[in-house]
Amino acid sequence: MSYKQTLAGLAALIFCFSAAQTSAGPVQNIPAKVDWQVQGEWKLPASPLDVVYSLDQKHVFVLTDQHQILIYDPTGKLEGNIPVSKGVKAIDIAPRGENLYLIDSEKNTFTSLAVDFILPINIAGSPFLGKENAPVTIVEFSDFECPYCSEAVPLLEEALKKNPDTVKLVFKNMPLSAHRNAELAARAALAAKEQGKFWEFHNELFSTKNLNAQAIDAIAVKLKLDMTRFKQDIVSPKIQQELVQDLKDAEAAGVTGTPALFINGRALRNRSLPVIQGLIDDELKKVQSSH
Repeated sequence: MSYKQTLAGLAALIFCFSAAQTSAGPVQNIPAKVDWQVQGEWKLPASPLDVVYSLDQKHVFVLTDQHQILIYDPTGKLEGNIPVSKGVKAIDIAPRGENLYLIDSEKNTFTSLAVDFILPINIAGSPFLGKENAPVTIVEFSDFECPYCSEAVPLLEEALKKNPDTVKLVFKNMPLSAHRNAELAARAALAAKEQGKFWEFHNELFSTKNLNAQAIDAIAVKLKLDMTRFKQDIVSPKIQQELVQDLKDAEAAGVTGTPALFINGRALRNRSLPVIQGLIDDELKKVQSSH
C-alpha cells in the first residue's frame, strides 16, 4: 500500500467515525475547555457583509450592504465612513488600519486605500514656532538623543520658512527609554523654556554629539541661563508634570517611535519636504473652502 493510499484510508476512517458520532447525537461528558463572554455589541445601521479589526485594536471596519465601510472604535463609537462601489463584497486591512484593501467582484478590481485618522493632539503650553493662530499646525514628538529626530530639524525649519504665515511648529517631548540621557535633556529643555530659551536649547541639544549631564550643563552656561534657577527647575514637579503630559499625549496619539509628525492631526508617513508641503497645501485648501 502506498503512502497516499494509507493517508486516504485514515481520512476515510476518521470521517466514518465522525459521521457515526454525529448520527448518534451530541457527544456527552466532555469537560468544557473553552470559555467565552461577550465583550461588546452594538447595533449597525445596515446589514454587514464583512468586518476587519486593526491589529492595534483601535479600529473596527464594517462593510455594509449600503456600499459603505463604517469605522468604529472598540466601544462602538462611529468614527467615520468611507463610500465604496456596490461590487465591493470583501475588505482587508493593514496592521494599524493605515491601508484598507477592497475586492470588487463586479469590476474584478483590487483597490488599496490610504486611511488617515485626524487625531486631536493636546498642545496647550507646548513650545512652538510660527504664528499662534496659524491655520496649519505641525506637531512633532521627538527625542533629543534620536539621530532621526536630529535629521528632521532642518526639514521642519525649511517647511516653516516656506510657510511663515500659515504654519505653526509645536514640539512635544518623547524621550525613549533606550536613550540614557534623553529624559534629562527633555527636562533641561523645558527648564530653559522657563527662561525663554527653549528653542535655543533645543538647537544646541541636537547639535551635541555626545549628550550627557556635563554637556547639558555646558549648554545652559553657554546660553547664559540663571544656573541656580535652571538646576531647580530641571527637577521641579512642574517640569516633570509637563514631561509626563507629553508622554500621555504621545500614547493617546498612538506614537511608538520618534520622530512622529502630525499635520493638523494627520500622521505623516513620509518625512520629505515635498510630502510635508503637499499636506500643508491640502490643509490650506480645506481652510479656504470652508470660508
